Amino acid sequence: MAERNRKKSNPFHFLTKKFPKRMQKKLVMLFMAIVLAFVVLIGRITYINVFKGGRYTKIVLDQQLYDSRTIPYKRGDIVDRNGTKIATSERVYNVILDVVVMTDGDDSPYVEPTIDMLEECFGIDSKDVREIIAENPQSRYQVLKKGVTYEEAQAFREIEKDTEKYPNIKGIWLEDDYTRTYPYGSLASDLIGFTVSGNQGALGLESAYNTILNGTDGREYGYFDSASTVEQTVKPAKNGNTVVSTIDVTLQSIVEKAIKEFNEEHAGEVREGEPGSQNTAVVMMDPNTGEILAMASYPNFDLNNPRDLSAWYSEEKLKEMSEEEQLEAMNELWRNFVVSDAFEAGSTIKPFTLAAGLEIGALTGEETYYCGGGLQEGEWFIRCHNTDGHGTQTTDQAIANSCNVALMQMAKKIGVENFTRYQHIFGFGEYTGIDLPGEADTSGLIYTADNMIETDLVTNSFGQNFNATMIQVAAGFSSLINGGYYYEPHVVKQIQDENGNVIETKDPILLRKTISSETSKKIKQGLRLVLTEGTGTGASVEGYDIGGKSGTAEKLPRGNDEYLISFIGYAPQENPEIVIYAVIDEPNVEDQGKSSYVIELSRKIMEESFPYLNITKTGATLPSEDAGVSDDVIQAFDSEYTDPYDHEDGAYIDETYQPDYDDWAATEQLEE
Repeated sequence: MAERNRKKSNPFHFLTKKFPKRMQKKLVMLFMAIVLAFVVLIGRITYINVFKGGRYTKIVLDQQLYDSRTIPYKRGDIVDRNGTKIATSERVYNVILDVVVMTDGDDSPYVEPTIDMLEECFGIDSKDVREIIAENPQSRYQVLKKGVTYEEAQAFREIEKDTEKYPNIKGIWLEDDYTRTYPYGSLASDLIGFTVSGNQGALGLESAYNTILNGTDGREYGYFDSASTVEQTVKPAKNGNTVVSTIDVTLQSIVEKAIKEFNEEHAGEVREGEPGSQNTAVVMMDPNTGEILAMASYPNFDLNNPRDLSAWYSEEKLKEMSEEEQLEAMNELWRNFVVSDAFEAGSTIKPFTLAAGLEIGALTGEETYYCGGGLQEGEWFIRCHNTDGHGTQTTDQAIANSCNVALMQMAKKIGVENFTRYQHIFGFGEYTGIDLPGEADTSGLIYTADNMIETDLVTNSFGQNFNATMIQVAAGFSSLINGGYYYEPHVVKQIQDENGNVIETKDPILLRKTISSETSKKIKQGLRLVLTEGTGTGASVEGYDIGGKSGTAEKLPRGNDEYLISFIGYAPQENPEIVIYAVIDEPNVEDQGKSSYVIELSRKIMEESFPYLNITKTGATLPSEDAGVSDDVIQAFDSEYTDPYDHEDGAYIDETYQPDYDDWAATEQLEE
């Protein structure tokens, strides 16, 4: 009994007979050490599981990952104001090869049939596939071809289903993707822009609203769980938002058709092998909101193939051109003339001069002026376009007949300080803030009160010797005829999500009041007279009360007979609803300074667009053929006059502006 109790009290009693006491002691210590190690290990495992289990679980899952693929988002659409798609992303497919599944060991029965199918179905060279297999034997994801159409994808799926005819097709699957397309081709090309490198906007709306149009890729993960069962986790893609523009596709089409007809009609007329002008551009604007309804320039380009120069250069010429020359040609083609180029605007500036004088009280509108064909200013004799003189002119007649002499006298009354101040009030020398990239910086293209002399003052009064952009003239002119309200021009109305829900509305932004409503009414009287008796009678459209102003500017250097002609008009006379501004830079005709070319272009656009816009008809009749002056021809200086303002040419290009697509074009333009 005592022996049994002694064994119970000594847990190591079994050692006493087999091992000596010294050895027994060592074994006991070893056993205790092992027990202690287990205790520590269990504690550590418990700590890791409680405090760091999530992180280690992720590591394990990452190691167990056997398949992962990106789910591409769909870039948002760009639509016109009526919801018509002008830029969209279409579903396409990428052909993906899983080399491991296809080879399935050294003697796989799948390799040859699958390679044959790839060549037959997708036109993928068998040699290329074999190289991929050899170089990437363990790859689960190899892109063989991108941009496969829906029809091609359907043909492949039919092959997949027909296991009797095609029993050994393995390791091929189709990945969803999108490609950017433009349903209207070249329509509004420099306004819409295009994408490069997938979903990066290069210019226009595609660039300005790039982050809004882009979404976020999704992801699909596949892995083995602890029981070696396949588990999948899907994080869906978030598609981009839709940009609703202010553009109207119908109006844009009307504008571009008229521009194209003019350029085709006069192509090669004087300058052989060239279109009807260096540039022809039109902007159509709602004067009461700042919304741009149409914006176009010519030459334009195909948005679906923006690097293609074949429409403008012969095959022989393209072969002769270096990469740098082709890059330069593309940049010129992609440039948005309406916002990126500045020029001397000519007589379209005259209403601004009159408005400034009326607003500060230097003029009453009841003055008369005598024009004898020119005015001596210091040592210079500055001519009117009517070198015989207009005789006595009222303020309204001075605008209607585009009398330089009358405007010069008005400017003298206004003075340098007020004249330069009002140039900024009307937006000249300022950014308009239009939501498009590449707006020209014109801050250095107008005089200041400190550097303007009297000669500069009088020549600025009729639109010579300072530069402006089309969008500046259009926005400022809108304030002249809408009661004095200067709205920020813009080309986007709304941002919608992919389901059409409005998430942001771009309300009109009133930036400032330029003139009073009384001054605006007085200005419109003269502008109406332009179309009934003055230089713009050719722009009249039966049934509509239209006001406007033509302009002709001789480009620098003077004396080369190179001109930029323009016309800006609005309708109806009371409560104007639309402003249309057209510019033809160096028309390819014998007499470039003949404004009838741009007046006819404007009339064609107004004839088609006014009925579509439901512009109020007033029953106005066309002016008689002998009414007024038929051509607002030459706004010239004395032949020996030296312009002190140093521009290299009349259509100034802002040298500081560099589009963000230059690097792309330089590296990729000749790949295709």
